[in-house]
Amino acid sequence: MFILIGLLFLALYGVLVFYIGWSGWKWMKPAVSARFKWLYAAALVFLASSFFLGRLVGSVPVFSLLGSYWLAAFSLLLMLLPIVHLGLWLLRLTSLPRHRAQKWAGAITLLALVSLLSYGSFNAYSPVVRGYEIRIDKQAGGLRELNVVMAADMHFGLLSGKSHAKRMVEEINALKPDLVLYPGDIIDDDLDAYLDKGIGDILTGVQATYGVYASLGNHDKYKGRMEELIAALEQGGMDVLYDEAVSIEGLTLIGRKDKTENDRAALEALMAGIPRERPILLMDHQPYGLDIAAGNGVDLMVSGHTHRGQIAPAHLITRALYENDWGHVEKGAFHSIVTSGYGFWGPPIRLGSRSEIVQIHISFADG
Repeated sequence: MFILIGLLFLALYGVLVFYIGWSGWKWMKPAVSARFKWLYAAALVFLASSFFLGRLVGSVPVFSLLGSYWLAAFSLLLMLLPIVHLGLWLLRLTSLPRHRAQKWAGAITLLALVSLLSYGSFNAYSPVVRGYEIRIDKQAGGLRELNVVMAADMHFGLLSGKSHAKRMVEEINALKPDLVLYPGDIIDDDLDAYLDKGIGDILTGVQATYGVYASLGNHDKYKGRMEELIAALEQGGMDVLYDEAVSIEGLTLIGRKDKTENDRAALEALMAGIPRERPILLMDHQPYGLDIAAGNGVDLMVSGHTHRGQIAPAHLITRALYENDWGHVEKGAFHSIVTSGYGFWGPPIRLGSRSEIVQIHISFADG
């Protein structure tokens, strides 16, 4: 069954690549020799295969690099080309010369592609700070308020590298956090790339009064034992909560295993013995089960994973899949805050979303 699905996916992918290649060739054909088509076809096949080669041959980073940018161009062209072809079809109803219209359509498509890639790269690599203010009507010991800073979906690795990590540390420290939370997808499936770039050493520069805590996401994977991955991440100055809870001053912080983990504990089991009269914060990478969290007395659940679709109009899909795919949702005394993420997955661009760090000002009931 999985083989059949894989073959169908490859067949569909091949048809879409052919559509893009055919469109480009129709535009270039009048200006180039017929011999050029073989070089053009070979380059297109190489680019279309580069993403898969990057996953298969991780020791050759150029494949991953080319593959990621190819995915960006591929995604945008699949949105642009149908619009262009529809416009050309409509122009047939006019007296404009078909050859001239096709020539200008190709130039406009290329300009739009470059512009969108540039703008998308800016959105991906230029994070903003989004702020939320919430109130939890519980006493938190001596705490009256808490300045929480959250970053998720960094996907540190080949493209989200040292510069992006340094920028994140500087942005977080400028917010003077009491508590820093990383709810998942800290690395991008490859611990070696994270270690080779020295990302962990950079992250140790984050300063927070009550510490830095993380939970793991679906891309925080490692071929060895999970304990080795956690130990490597904790060298970056964070405490990883892997289906664990910890007391911080007058509140409790819980970090869940990702939804993809088969042995993930039920939230009810994790919360056994936790006093409900104190504030309870939960890190859960994927924003599912908001009602379950609310029903178990969680006051604030922070998540990532959705990327807010990353490339529009995919945000319409995430909006349909999740009760809260981005931003702040309040359900009675329960709060859910989902970030669009600090990094990106696959294409190093964002359209309709923006790389972000989240700052949450929490006020508690007076003692």
